[in-house]
Amino acid sequence: MSAKNEPSTRFTDELRIISPWTYIVAFLIFALVMAGVAFAILNDNSGAPFSLIALAPLGLVAGTAMACYCLLIGYINRDAGRRGMSRLAWTLVAVLVPYALGIVLYFVLRKPRVQSCPQCNTAIEPSFGFCPSCRYRLTPVCPHCQRGVQAGDKFCPFCGGQLEGPVS
Repeated sequence: MSAKNEPSTRFTDELRIISPWTYIVAFLIFALVMAGVAFAILNDNSGAPFSLIALAPLGLVAGTAMACYCLLIGYINRDAGRRGMSRLAWTLVAVLVPYALGIVLYFVLRKPRVQSCPQCNTAIEPSFGFCPSCRYRLTPVCPHCQRGVQAGDKFCPFCGGQLEGPVS
């Protein structure tokens, strides 16, 4: 369920905001972890060949987790910027607060995405009813009682007055 006044997005749209260099760094982290596991397995002189080979899937999980962590940090960096928040501050919080609590804090405390006025393209808050630059009405209202109505309503849910056609 999406938040009110926040446009719904698909997961692939959200992945597109992560910069390409972050994908490269995540792949390198994954490759380094897997190379470390392979090096440990190949240089095992303990005489128990299956002891380290059994840990290879654990290396795969660790490499994947570290790569995903890197991608999440890259996402937070770009998403904070598009929401009008400090990119550097939130990236540092996400990296430096232990046990991934910084990441949880970001997702709990982040601002809604900044929208733009359809008429003059000024940045507006999602809760605005009018554009502060051109006075364009951003949310439909009932002409009788001046209360907000939903798109597609034919009658006002507050006063029962008929709206001029379906509200859009």
